[in-house]
Amino acid sequence: MTPPAVHLTEPAVTARPSLRPRIPSPSRRGAMLALALGGFGIGTTEFASMGLLPAMAAGTGVSEPVAGHFVSAYALGVVVGAPTIAALAARVERRTLLIALMATFVVGNLATALAPGYESLLAARFLAGLPHGAYFGVAALVAAHLAEPGKRAKAVATVMMGLSVANVVGVPATAFFGQMLGWRSAFVLVVIIGIVTLVALARLVPPLAGVHVSNPVAELGALSRVQVWMTLIFATVGFGGSFAVYTYISSTLTDVSGLPHAMVPVALMLFGSGMILGNVVGGRIADNAVVPGLFGCMIALICVLALFIVAAHNPVTALIVLFFIGMAVTAIFPAVQSRLMDAAGDAKTLASTLIHGAFNLANAGGAWIGGVVIAAGYGYTAPAAVGALLGVAGLIVLTIAVLLDRRRRDESAPGGCRFRREGRGREPGLSSALVACP
Repeated sequence: MTPPAVHLTEPAVTARPSLRPRIPSPSRRGAMLALALGGFGIGTTEFASMGLLPAMAAGTGVSEPVAGHFVSAYALGVVVGAPTIAALAARVERRTLLIALMATFVVGNLATALAPGYESLLAARFLAGLPHGAYFGVAALVAAHLAEPGKRAKAVATVMMGLSVANVVGVPATAFFGQMLGWRSAFVLVVIIGIVTLVALARLVPPLAGVHVSNPVAELGALSRVQVWMTLIFATVGFGGSFAVYTYISSTLTDVSGLPHAMVPVALMLFGSGMILGNVVGGRIADNAVVPGLFGCMIALICVLALFIVAAHNPVTALIVLFFIGMAVTAIFPAVQSRLMDAAGDAKTLASTLIHGAFNLANAGGAWIGGVVIAAGYGYTAPAAVGALLGVAGLIVLTIAVLLDRRRRDESAPGGCRFRREGRGREPGLSSALVACP
């Protein structure tokens, strides 16, 4: 799953202004549409299997908890592909790389639709996940490069909005086709979206010689930063709970809430609508205060996950709380993205892909944990309880990260600051700014 990159824009593009292409607004809008269409396709395939999990389990002859491995396989593909492709393809021209990533996406989803059994379907989902994180990372950089001056944040948000729209339109559509024509037809639809995106990228995205390219060594430098790792751990642990719930949401709504199967696509659309609203709210929160926003949004997610344990037993309350789960999940995205970009320094490309790897590692872990508690006989509401506990663990990680960051700043502060805190009073020759700093 992918956050909107609210603060990615200005520091992410280091090309000189003279290298920025002067393209007319219609061409620019066409390029943004092509990039967003790719996000729409990727978001659709990422979540489609969750709504189709019971049918995929029956079609491959495995139990539903075992079928949850299909979700985990895709997520692991993202985890592996995001940093690997970002590093190895650091010098590849961005437009060429986008087309290659989308071609891999098409092949992976075609293999999913044609997979004859459990093992081959696992491999196909892993392949389909490989280009996910790298595509969003590179697309965000390209959007920032093509945007008009002063409108880069809006351009990046437009690209990332494709992911949220997928949950309102794409995922319910695949659920509908999956119920009417079988689960394989849903991935055929995804393949068609991928092919259309390939054509759009080739025809609408201009040559990108001016986009900054890096090198593997510089990009891998992000991995040496403690705050990068702490932010990734926070995202992985804290978001795992929401994926534990969403992976098995189809059976939860039908078996526990009593919702008719025909209403599952509507429920998925409601969840996606919450995600879109969460994007808007989360962006404003992140603009005002990143760290308080992270704490507040994670606490909200914990509360709605805990509430879902009870709310799931009634169809109306289940749908209402499901909407707020979607909203709470995506409200955290902008602040997480902002904190990671700040911590990454010059390694913006790798950082913008690593966050997608973290979210999908949460996806994999959440699907696995949810399957474990369901298989153990605790029922379909148990993943929500586990999710709330994982959210608490995420808060603990975030608290440790903030304390470590504060300690680092204290240790690197000018001597006058330490003297003031140690109670030695104002030393001769020290400026008032130094003495007064916290």
